[in-house]
Amino acid sequence: MPQPDLFGTPLPPDFRYQPDFLSGAEENALLAEIGALDFSPVEMRGVVAKRRTVHFGWTYGYYARRAEPGPPLPAFLLPYRDRTAVWAGIDPEAFVEALVTEYPPGAPIGWHRDAPQFGDVIAGLSLAGTARMKFRPYVSPSAVQPGARRPTTHDVELAPRSAYLISGIARREFEHSIPPVDGRRYSITFRTLRRAA
Repeated sequence: MPQPDLFGTPLPPDFRYQPDFLSGAEENALLAEIGALDFSPVEMRGVVAKRRTVHFGWTYGYYARRAEPGPPLPAFLLPYRDRTAVWAGIDPEAFVEALVTEYPPGAPIGWHRDAPQFGDVIAGLSLAGTARMKFRPYVSPSAVQPGARRPTTHDVELAPRSAYLISGIARREFEHSIPPVDGRRYSITFRTLRRAA
């Protein structure tokens, strides 16, 4: 049975949400560390997105769609990686990648599934601003009918200091998006790596 969110709306199977995963003091400490990071623009198919990112552990080339080893996770992220891994029920070392994303006001992220090079467990921490994460069943682009309407089937509010976990069915059989955010928001995404990668 899918877990409901705080408002009673069913969440996708194998999606978990935890409000107040971080304290206010922890959020402030993370934001101070994040403020010193060197963010890079996200460019896909010649278009520069409004959001900016920093990759640790593994990098992902949005143009080449390849994951490669990158700089190690910084010390300030390790306690949060470890806590998130305990919540996810996996070894902390399995979270080999950390992606820090800055969403300025008005920044969205379109419909997608996380890159296939990454594994079956993806966890995220939300900081500073609120966002909505929308889900719908994944359909291969080659099977999408032109002009076909594909409605959102699940809609989750991601509050500041909350955590979410995408695994199993939610990872494999759904795609997700975030509509334009109202205020500046940051996310920290921890990912496992597929063995073949």
